Amino acid sequence: MRIRVRYAPSPTGHLHIGGARTALFNWLFARRHGGAMILRIEDTDRARQIPGAEDKMIEALRWLGLDWDEGPDVGGAHGPYRSTERLHLYRPLVNRLLEEKKAYRCYCTQEELTAEREQMRRRGLMPRYSGRCRGLTEDDWRRLDAEGREFTVRFRVPEGQRIEFEDLVRGRVAFDSDGIGDFVIVKSDGIPTYHFAVTVDDHLMEISHVIRGEEHLSNTAGQLLLYRAFGFPPPIFAHVPLILNESGKKLSKRDETIVQFVEQYRDLGYVPEAVVNDLALLGWSPGDDREILSLKELVREFSFDRVGKSGAVFDPRKLRWMNAHYLRGLSDEELLELCWPHLVAAGLAGSSAGAEDRQWALRAVQLYRDQLEYGAQLPELAGWLKNPPAPGPEEEEILKESSAQRAVAAFYQEVSNLSDWSPEEIQAVFKRVQKATGLRGRGLFMPVRAAATGRIHGPELARVLSLLGRDVVLPRLRDLLERCGVHLPVDSGAMHK
Repeated sequence: MRIRVRYAPSPTGHLHIGGARTALFNWLFARRHGGAMILRIEDTDRARQIPGAEDKMIEALRWLGLDWDEGPDVGGAHGPYRSTERLHLYRPLVNRLLEEKKAYRCYCTQEELTAEREQMRRRGLMPRYSGRCRGLTEDDWRRLDAEGREFTVRFRVPEGQRIEFEDLVRGRVAFDSDGIGDFVIVKSDGIPTYHFAVTVDDHLMEISHVIRGEEHLSNTAGQLLLYRAFGFPPPIFAHVPLILNESGKKLSKRDETIVQFVEQYRDLGYVPEAVVNDLALLGWSPGDDREILSLKELVREFSFDRVGKSGAVFDPRKLRWMNAHYLRGLSDEELLELCWPHLVAAGLAGSSAGAEDRQWALRAVQLYRDQLEYGAQLPELAGWLKNPPAPGPEEEEILKESSAQRAVAAFYQEVSNLSDWSPEEIQAVFKRVQKATGLRGRGLFMPVRAAATGRIHGPELARVLSLLGRDVVLPRLRDLLERCGVHLPVDSGAMHK
């Protein structure tokens, strides 16, 4: 069998992680078996379309590292690849169903349909179309047309049929046609519905496998009835598990408490390798306890026998951990490029990318690289270095101790004579002070950190002091000592003036 799969999003918003996971599973399956990946835009819901959404979606997919063999931007032998550009292909098939009495015109108004559904609910029945227009004749159609009544086209669902198929994830699935109800295949504006368009397009594009989310499982029954009506061989289906939030509920696009669009993660300074790695593990497992897998490894190992049936929980903290792992594999310069736009946006670097700004930013990256989880975090971590805070109550309490003041004084007297303000030379000063005073560990480092940075915790102190610079560190140390009444030699610090 020639493998042909498709990802068919609707251009109604940003690329959601659920959609991205579906695209990834399709892509992995196609690449694993040397098949073709098709991108198709299902834009039949014109009311919900957002201008520019298609372009942004394509951009996000490409950022993830996914490509396709056919699509609206690359062409192909089975185009066009937008539903609204395929109306000429749908019309003959709609007419065929009408002529064969497998479909009919429905002139029910929206108000009538709403009232019918409410009546069914009151009777404790599952709301579905009653079939009130099933018996209309062509003469009735002409009469209602003359009255200016709008109509939809409904598929005539055959009664008493059992619809069964083998799903690659869920196994044997069965539906009864009596529970479906005649469904609309063409709207009143002449545009086919999703159910009709997707069935026709999958057949005409020779799709071998339909890989999509579990929420589409109930749609499959109606689509299989359409396949039967046309005499088309159906594709193989694989319905992958729902993506859940940490409360075990289906992840909602309207939940603003969680970042869940690919574009947002890109803009926060995540790397695509981490996002892809995390998405692949939402419902699929490599069969062991590995969590870090490259794209090549994913292609080599992906299969549906390792896709679970139960919902997959999306954990943003795990994605941050995974992204941090990938960031540690970047060079300092690569990490700087990822963080640079965020430093500029925070006002910590100029947009002109001057040499002084970039040197400061590079050193900030080196200082915090082991703590970084995503690019936008660097201004949060390093921003204080541009304007260190004054010592707070906790720091002041430490600096009241005579041993702390002695540590700061000894360090100040030694470091103020440095000509090379590098982390290595500052670290050497600490060693000399330790040897001269006998002060070690927290007894030396914490007072100096509190006085110079206004904090008692942070990254390697010698690197922090080097990044703050001589003109910031020395005045802060001297001011602290003067406030505490510590006597300093008159010429102390003369070499830095």
